[in-house]
Amino acid sequence: MSFETLLIEQGGGIATVTLNRPPVNALNMKVGEEFGTVMATLEKDLSVRAVIITGSGDRAFAAGADIKEIGELSGSAAESMASEWHRVFKAMSASRLPVIAAINGVALGGGCELAMACDIRLASGAAAFGQPEINLGIIPGFGGTQRLARLVGKGRALEMLMSGESIDAREAHRIGLVNRIVADGEDLVGASIDFARGIVEKGAVALALIKECVYTGMELDLDQGLGYEAGRFGQVCETGDKTEGISAFLEKRKPVFTGK
Repeated sequence: MSFETLLIEQGGGIATVTLNRPPVNALNMKVGEEFGTVMATLEKDLSVRAVIITGSGDRAFAAGADIKEIGELSGSAAESMASEWHRVFKAMSASRLPVIAAINGVALGGGCELAMACDIRLASGAAAFGQPEINLGIIPGFGGTQRLARLVGKGRALEMLMSGESIDAREAHRIGLVNRIVADGEDLVGASIDFARGIVEKGAVALALIKECVYTGMELDLDQGLGYEAGRFGQVCETGDKTEGISAFLEKRKPVFTGK
């Protein structure tokens, strides 16, 4: 695959998607279009078991949306742009693939929203996070008002959204916005690939159903969510992976899952 704004590498069941719009990997409509195409293509490629998203260079994961482009948009065009990014991010949540953000620098505005749309976030010590749209007289449009509160709670989200202030990687980890911080001097993408390798060894059916249960269940009340989980538990217990996993446990060996 060849794209104008993205670099794609594949190996060992892991696809690495690198935002490539130097100097700060700003998100524009072209990035959104290409990103949607890449995710749809990887979803259909059964050799791919996980996706890592990162930014080129050592300065920015993605420093936000392209401000010049937004400044030229009418209200209806801005709504359409936001809706397209929502579609792309929702497809990431609905994907069978674990999606891991390797946040190598600043993740502001749309960049923070992209990171939050991933399932798991690993960050370098140089990473920083924020939703500074309020400083431009606008609001986040790619999911920031919704995902941030779900990840860190309403009060902390409102503080970040209303102040427009950024937080460093350590604070992001403390409040639950980041899952892990990669030590200084350690290769972030390499560490993310190592982390992904541990995931792709698991049963693909179970991984997909875990994502489905978590994302769907968050929109349901507890009893509905438990019912949803019970149905998917029944579904996974009809698979060959379940048989292999139980057999391997009883035989004290490593399971070899086939995703069936």
